[in-house]
Amino acid sequence: MTEDRSRVLLVKRSIPPVGKWTIPAGFMEIGENSSDGAIRETKEEANANIRITSVIAVYNILAAAQVQIMYLAYLVDEHVEAGSETSEARLFAWDEIPWDSLAFATVRPFLQVSIDVGSASLSRFK
Repeated sequence: MTEDRSRVLLVKRSIPPVGKWTIPAGFMEIGENSSDGAIRETKEEANANIRITSVIAVYNILAAAQVQIMYLAYLVDEHVEAGSETSEARLFAWDEIPWDSLAFATVRPFLQVSIDVGSASLSRFK
């Protein structure tokens, strides 16, 4: 999210599910820790630089044999642009999030928790 907590970064996928919005995310590389993977994926998908502050959620997706670790991160600057796996990168105000066009089920609860952080009700994360 932006440093002032007013907007969140989402990317529109150019790989399946094409045209759906999600947070920058992906698989870790061999020898990479999870926070470094999150930083790399955000750079690859949105050309954005982030500062991670904490883990905000962990999801066990048994059907896909995945563990998803969601981080609270702030943009170092507000420059964002589409990467190789995305057709668009955009900063959304909380009331502009395209809820009906989200790519994955885990993105919705993550964004809902992020809204609480954005409203400063959890200011201890800053």
